[in-house]
Amino acid sequence: MRRTIIMLTITLVMGILLGFLGQHVLVAQQTPVTRTILQQKDLEGVADREIVMFRAELAPGAALGRHYHPGPEMFYVLEGALTLEPDGQPPVTLKAGDSGYSPAKFIHNAKNASDKEPAKLLGFWVPEKGQPLATPVK
Repeated sequence: MRRTIIMLTITLVMGILLGFLGQHVLVAQQTPVTRTILQQKDLEGVADREIVMFRAELAPGAALGRHYHPGPEMFYVLEGALTLEPDGQPPVTLKAGDSGYSPAKFIHNAKNASDKEPAKLLGFWVPEKGQPLATPVK
């Protein structure tokens, strides 16, 4: 009986330690992109569309992976530099002061061109209502 109590206590302590360490590892990992929705409104005159204004920050060295948006996207690079890798086209690097456009369902990857500084941008989407704002592609 005493041996069982000791084993249960050791197991409990190890579980607590592993949980504590795991939490710190997860907190230390940086999210590749932070998107903040600034406004989201129905698009007047178009029943199934809305307009979304957002601010995005890509962590240093971050890559979003291949994805597409359900509607057209326009953006303006506020700080840093962003490398776009459109499927079937050569990569393009946009720096602060540059702007870009992606048509609806256009597959691309976006990367922060710097591994030291974040890239920040202001953007607009015009998606179909109820659709996810970005869909990953394998």
